[in-house]
Amino acid sequence: MRPLRTLTILALLLPAAASAQTRTPAAAPPAAAPEQPAIDENARQTRDRLRELLDLYPPSLGQVLRLDPSLVSRTDYIAPYPRLAAFLGQHPEVAHNPAFFLGDARFNAPDARNRNIDVLEGVLAGMAGLSIFATVVGLIVWVIRSVITYRSWKHIVKIQTEANTKVFDRLTSNEELLAYVQSPAGQRFLTSTSTAVDLSPRSIGAPIGRILWSIQVGVVVAIAGLGVFAASNVVVDEIRPVLHVISILAIAIGVGFVVSALVAYLLSQRLGLLEAPRTSHA
Repeated sequence: MRPLRTLTILALLLPAAASAQTRTPAAAPPAAAPEQPAIDENARQTRDRLRELLDLYPPSLGQVLRLDPSLVSRTDYIAPYPRLAAFLGQHPEVAHNPAFFLGDARFNAPDARNRNIDVLEGVLAGMAGLSIFATVVGLIVWVIRSVITYRSWKHIVKIQTEANTKVFDRLTSNEELLAYVQSPAGQRFLTSTSTAVDLSPRSIGAPIGRILWSIQVGVVVAIAGLGVFAASNVVVDEIRPVLHVISILAIAIGVGFVVSALVAYLLSQRLGLLEAPRTSHA
């Protein structure tokens, strides 16, 4: 009986030991989870690539997707943009978190294209404001000059009138009046009004004056166009074509002024409108 009891106790202990050995590996610590910073870095790269891809399309596309992120999952809306559709198919996480990848429409910073357009609008607005300011200043200067010229003319006429009045008071007979009128002093009196009106310095003849003015304006405008063309090489790519157009127009206008001055000179010379230069003989 004792050997049978011993065998029974051993049979009960063996399964317990085997179960204890099988439970020991289950108590091993779990494997370490992947690091979160690597995932964040991949997400940032995906976001940057998506924004670079959106820059290839009109700015309205990115704005519409930011306003309605559900359009990212609509294949009928994304179908006209094959590269964007392929990218979204490779990265389904964009549709799960569009605010991170596309940005919030309320707080989204303007992209480079919009910033360049804003800069261009600011430059054009500044040029328009400068033109208006120059026009207003020129008008004010012209009005002031006209007022000064009128006051000077009025003062000269008053002096001449008083002087001639004193001369006529000394004339006692008609013979003396006729003799005075026929004298050089009387002739100057009769033409004193036109002399008083012309207060500006004597200028060059009309054809020569206009020809020289056209040449001066043409040279200045052409040089300004060359300056704008040189400055366009140091600005962003979006503004460069506009500055090129402005510079080409300015150069064309300047060359047109110079060519018109040369044509006017040739025509004036052929029609005999130019005065012959005076030569002094010893």
